[in-house]
Amino acid sequence: MSVAYRTVGWNPIKRRYDLMAAAVIAAYLVVFLAVQATARPELTIETLLIRAFGSAAFLLLHVVLAIGPLARLDRRVLPLLYNRRHLGVMTFTLALAHGAFAIVQFHGFGTLDPLVSVLVSHGSYDHVALFPFQPLGLAALIILFLMAATSHDFWLHNLTAPVWKALHMSVYAAYALVVLHVLFGVLQGEAHPWLAWLLGAAALGLMTLHAVAAMREAPRDREPSPDRGRDADFVDVCHVDDIPERRAVITCLTGERVAIFRYDGKVSALSNVCQHQNGPLGEGRIVNDCVVCPWHGYEYFPDSGASPPPFTERVPTFRVRIADGRVLVHPRPNPPGTRVEPARVDSARIDPGRIDPARIDASSN
Repeated sequence: MSVAYRTVGWNPIKRRYDLMAAAVIAAYLVVFLAVQATARPELTIETLLIRAFGSAAFLLLHVVLAIGPLARLDRRVLPLLYNRRHLGVMTFTLALAHGAFAIVQFHGFGTLDPLVSVLVSHGSYDHVALFPFQPLGLAALIILFLMAATSHDFWLHNLTAPVWKALHMSVYAAYALVVLHVLFGVLQGEAHPWLAWLLGAAALGLMTLHAVAAMREAPRDREPSPDRGRDADFVDVCHVDDIPERRAVITCLTGERVAIFRYDGKVSALSNVCQHQNGPLGEGRIVNDCVVCPWHGYEYFPDSGASPPPFTERVPTFRVRIADGRVLVHPRPNPPGTRVEPARVDSARIDPGRIDPARIDASSN
């Protein structure tokens, strides 16, 4: 976590996924080159390599961008989320190979510096069919480089999570640049419009996936009203039986998602946002007395929001009360790492008829 860094954080699971991803990419490149060489024998090997690496990077970028919303819609996708940064570095590597071959073939033997030649290459900004698409690809490659270079937890720790997250959200700017790069390149190099239609369908599908995930997440950001009948300073969140054992219910208080965990006859509330990559702590579970983030396994004590020593991550906590079986949470967060005495569950007031079997099944998975 926060006490030591390795160049590549490989473990048996990550190594297995990386080997599988590399094998799939290699197979795609071989098949693409074979099919294109057969269908377009007039193309040079340099052109075939440019297209192979470029298309592989473009497809893998779609996979990387789809993992986030898919993980919100189906928890079975979480293993891919766990390895998303490695897939992002692979995407950059493929894009770099694509750009390197393109620069060498089209700009490597002129009188200008190759990068300068890319920026002043022929074309016209006044005509769509002649729009200079190569600078767009170069700009996207620069963004992907910055993301790949800072993908390590060392940079996450030193840049701080908000800055690191903002930097890596620029992947959407890179995606827009790549789409324009490919679109203008297709319009100028292909007589058949089906590639342009395929590109539009891929972009529309990705946007639709994000929209569906956002709509599903929207109810979690609706804040409950303060409980005027019990304590105006606290907010009635749910019934205690609505929280599965060693799991959480997620609510939104003062614009921040809060995870309310029930465990060993106690209830505690802490920020839903993991300090590592803003992972959803409330979707994790309590294991060995610690809340475990479902994204990358970071751990926090539920009553203090502090990671177990020697780790140093801390999240804010919230005061909790239980009245008549209802869980009341104070909306003002305590400083990160502040211990708050858990609320005790009165077992005599728990109504077994309120327990949802689906929740129990989910908590046992």
